[in-house]
Amino acid sequence: MKIAPFGVEQWMNEWEEGAVTNLAETCVDSMTVENLLDISGLRDEIMDQMMKLRLSYGDILGSVELLDSIASMYEHAARGSVIVMNGGSAANFISLYTLIEPGDEVICVYPAYQQLYSIPESFGASVRFLRLRPENGFKADLNELRGMVTNRTKVICINNSNNPTGAIMDHSELEQIVRIADSAGAWLYSDEAYRFMVHDASKQIPSAADIYERGIATCSLSKCFSLAGLRLGWVIGPESFIKEVACRRDYTTISCGRIDDLLGRVAIKNRDRIFSRNLDIVRRCAVILDDWVRSEERIDYVKPEAGTTAFLHYDYDIGSEDFCRRLYRKDGTFLLPGACFGPEFDRYLRIGYAYSPGVLEDGLRLVSGFLRDLDEEAGSKN
Repeated sequence: MKIAPFGVEQWMNEWEEGAVTNLAETCVDSMTVENLLDISGLRDEIMDQMMKLRLSYGDILGSVELLDSIASMYEHAARGSVIVMNGGSAANFISLYTLIEPGDEVICVYPAYQQLYSIPESFGASVRFLRLRPENGFKADLNELRGMVTNRTKVICINNSNNPTGAIMDHSELEQIVRIADSAGAWLYSDEAYRFMVHDASKQIPSAADIYERGIATCSLSKCFSLAGLRLGWVIGPESFIKEVACRRDYTTISCGRIDDLLGRVAIKNRDRIFSRNLDIVRRCAVILDDWVRSEERIDYVKPEAGTTAFLHYDYDIGSEDFCRRLYRKDGTFLLPGACFGPEFDRYLRIGYAYSPGVLEDGLRLVSGFLRDLDEEAGSKN
């Protein structure tokens, strides 16, 4: 089996460790264990539980408490419709491993998190792209989707909210996509890693698993919970599908860590407090980013509606990888080149803007300094 190199992850692996100012981080400002326990208000009690925890394999499919707490975040999920994995990436892999057979037809939004199309391709599926265009606010053209679906379509993959653009599919759009999927008997697969970080409180994104009988959703503690180090993700879907996932999970995972399970339960139980903290950070940072974009004549974007990432378009005669390398080598400022999402995005940059307001402000000043260098270079050539 051959698989395409994972552009985003390979770039992050190569450059992130030495970054001085990280504007590629996609998690909301990560919490410490101490932060999490303080939020819970049960620091001593939880520490005592952790110190006495026997480090066996534990509950193979996850503790009953963890499964029930995850299910409680969805309208129609029950314990049997949840399975936990080592992070959202593993949740995506095991789900697509279960769904996809050679020769299947998959439609995937594009750009999107690369797992959603490269994994099906590696399993022998024919993948077609539903392109999200900036002139349409990076929203899906549902008429185009209707024209793409055939009686061979097995899965429609979406990324809601979208990584890298921050665009969302609202309830009305999702209902239309469900009708399109249902017309073909297709599954609707939704990576919902950022679903709980919608900037406008009046807009909420329903889970695909809650609105469609063949809806599958994945999520994790990494992005919205600021707990990527716990490596805990999950799949929500029909119980029959989850049983099939469990058969394959035996070959890949055995169980998740018992400390992850314990702290994951603490996090989900206190999700309202965590989300309040994180939405405050995200919303303040989104304003800072928007003000900066407005101040830079040669930078534009579609303002993100959710999540922690935005897709910046620039008007300079330099490829995105070269842009990011030069910026990094100048003063350690780290951005992700749009080319990691495909060659047609080579004048884009993905910025992770919700690490913290102070880091964002410092980083944007440094990016502006680099843009002035590019302006001078362009002027000297004229």
